[in-house]
Amino acid sequence: MFIKSSNLLILPLPADRYHRGYGGMREPASYWRRRVFPSRGRDRALQSGNPMTLTRNYDVVVIGGGMAGVAAALSSAREGASTLLVERNAFLGGAATAGSVGQFVGWETSAARRVIAGVAADIVAALQETGGASSHGHFTMSTGHRMDRVEYDPEILKIVLDQLLTAAPVDVLFQAAIHNVSRSGRRIEAVVLDTPATLVEATGHSFIDASGDLAVLSKAGAVFLPPDGNENVQPATLMFALGPIDFEALDNLDRETRDRIIAKGLASGALPRASAHRSRVPGSDSAWFNITRVEIDPDDAFALSAAQMEGRRQALAAARFLIAEMPGCENARLSRLAPQLGVRDFRRVKGDHVLTRAELAAGTVFEDTVACGAYPIDIHHPAGEGGLTFEEFGEDHYYAIPLRALVPVGFSNVLTAGRGVSATHEAFAALRVMPTAMAMGQAAGTAAALAANGAAGDVRSVPMATLRQRLVEAGAFLGA
Repeated sequence: MFIKSSNLLILPLPADRYHRGYGGMREPASYWRRRVFPSRGRDRALQSGNPMTLTRNYDVVVIGGGMAGVAAALSSAREGASTLLVERNAFLGGAATAGSVGQFVGWETSAARRVIAGVAADIVAALQETGGASSHGHFTMSTGHRMDRVEYDPEILKIVLDQLLTAAPVDVLFQAAIHNVSRSGRRIEAVVLDTPATLVEATGHSFIDASGDLAVLSKAGAVFLPPDGNENVQPATLMFALGPIDFEALDNLDRETRDRIIAKGLASGALPRASAHRSRVPGSDSAWFNITRVEIDPDDAFALSAAQMEGRRQALAAARFLIAEMPGCENARLSRLAPQLGVRDFRRVKGDHVLTRAELAAGTVFEDTVACGAYPIDIHHPAGEGGLTFEEFGEDHYYAIPLRALVPVGFSNVLTAGRGVSATHEAFAALRVMPTAMAMGQAAGTAAALAANGAAGDVRSVPMATLRQRLVEAGAFLGA
């Protein structure tokens, strides 16, 4: 039984169960435990044992509220598709917020040709309007290479993403884990989500798995790419924040002195790698530091849990060392730890096309190009294999990403974006940064919406000319 009134869906409890409310007033328990859902979708509650399952119907369902998933959901909604975005945390942003990366790197070629625009640029513009992001600038990486970036405040980003999705509009379901996937042949028909309140069945014409660990595709039996030769999973990082910092002293530190301090930290074990890389929180005297290096086994839940603890241990040791030894940090304290590890690498799905390092290096042009990137190959090696492989392309070089790399084999109505892109290990090491992930998300979201509205969800049936035109009209860069 359910009662629907206006846009409220109230799931009543037995009438004899009461809850003492504010001011000592006794009200029916159902009054205090109402479930509120927007009325944009069609609701029906199914009593299938305990707990009750709520079913919602959408054009497009996006799993994973990281930056790729957010860009996908925004793009889908802007195409007029009813859209649901599912996120396991209580906030959006993925690595940008839960991982507290603190910067978006890789927007342009070395010659300053901007190749990431569209929805990604819209998100940054909204952040900048609130004072939550710096202007686009450049910095020197720990490798000595010059790179472009936008620094941002992860806390402000959470709020800005809420506002953008609400305005789109996109329905957002937080604290939701994949419980089950309903597949019929080459189609995914629905995902069942486990939430603190109830089970939610979300049906859709098109689905996008932007969850990073590809939770939907894994449960649906997708084919994943085998490891490349001597490929090893890149280590993860637990970001930490220090403040207050004297940035004038820290920024003016000569390289020789900095390298000597870092070498001391490495020798003592306080620093896990030869880096003191940081991104300043806009408008503050604090910074997020990217120093820790945690080896992970993504397929071992207990190992992942232990890795979270190891990341925090490393962060505390590194913070204490910087405070004691690094000029500009002497008055700082460890103010924040990222909620979770930032994972660089995990499983990648096998798509209709597997992007390779050779294609990126050659700047191969595809008829179905839907996004571009320019970030170099950047591989963080596990301990004992050397610290980092960083290989830049040409001065004004960028590469193309075809839609086929976002379409998993064996499925007709599913796309992926972000960390799940179909690419070799080395190619993925260039594609993995968040601006490129947002570009892929915009492409996936636009394609999914067009498929849902005109092709019964079949993403391969979307006219490529129409898709590319819609992306360009929305500001995306698809090549010169």
